[in-house]
Amino acid sequence: MGILPPQTAAALQRTAALYDRVKSVIPEMEWAGFAEDVDAILRLKAERNAVILAHNYMRPEIFHAVADVRGDSLALAREAAKIDADVIVVAGVHFMAETAKLLNPGRTVLIPDTEAGCSLAESITAADVRALRARHPGVPVVTYVNTSAAVKAESDICCTSGNAKKIVESLGVPEVIMLPDEYLAQNVQRELNAAVAVATPPKGGAEPSRPIKLITWQGHCEVHERFSPADIALFREQNPGVIVLAHPECPPDVVASADYAGSTAGMIDWVGAHKPARALLLTECSMSDNVAVEQPETEFVRPCQLCPHMKRISLANIRAALENMEHEVVIPADVAAPARRAVERMIAVR
Repeated sequence: MGILPPQTAAALQRTAALYDRVKSVIPEMEWAGFAEDVDAILRLKAERNAVILAHNYMRPEIFHAVADVRGDSLALAREAAKIDADVIVVAGVHFMAETAKLLNPGRTVLIPDTEAGCSLAESITAADVRALRARHPGVPVVTYVNTSAAVKAESDICCTSGNAKKIVESLGVPEVIMLPDEYLAQNVQRELNAAVAVATPPKGGAEPSRPIKLITWQGHCEVHERFSPADIALFREQNPGVIVLAHPECPPDVVASADYAGSTAGMIDWVGAHKPARALLLTECSMSDNVAVEQPETEFVRPCQLCPHMKRISLANIRAALENMEHEVVIPADVAAPARRAVERMIAVR
């Protein structure tokens, strides 16, 4: 790498063990550009009594080098409720930072980039939810965590892609409004229909069971909506024996064409349990790098659909957030209370 500035050389030495963990997915020259930020972030975390929550879609230098809690939206929501720290930095998008603040109202929550948004969160407003309730009086609202606090506040309970079916069933009603991801709702509807189809037929001439009906919204994830069955067919042709895992935010025909469908945590668990020789994860690109660190025996075929919002989070702006205590997440009290209730109801469902 040639002669390095003394501060870079020192940072490389102090972070050598961390680089050893990620060297299979980060070139040595690239790590030389990360080491000073990593070193500074580790120091600042100790000084500020801070922790970093990182979603599975973060780049590996964030996910594996500076994060304290890693996972999907459900895991981050659950762990956020247990955190003992003065400061929480959310390496993810804005709705995740709001969720962390909802569950930690007395702590300082920082988002490194205020423009790190989400196409799903932006697809629906609180006014939209109120209008749906007016059109469907008495029907409960299940809201995906990929929404603003204001939308959560208008909801009865939240869900993630990992627990959506369980949350819907927990309500014990024949009809549910499920927002805002249309494809997630359609994939959950398919699961609900299948569960009823295989149920034991009623005895004594009773009415047969009917699946819960989901009322949907036309929100989509700009990453997952890009995948198609044709993509899967081409990847299978080019990579014989590849196992295809799809996120349920993908269109239903994509999910039907995959070998497994589940949340990001579900995908990680499946790969860890089955250890396929070759796998294709139909989700945000960085997740393949992060899983590859933990599962080096699996070759990952990378379709590389990047989330432009997740990629706004970097080591540099995480460091700046901690240095300057900037971009604090603040939620008005009249929104926070009902939004918190919807998230806590979700966490309580096991």
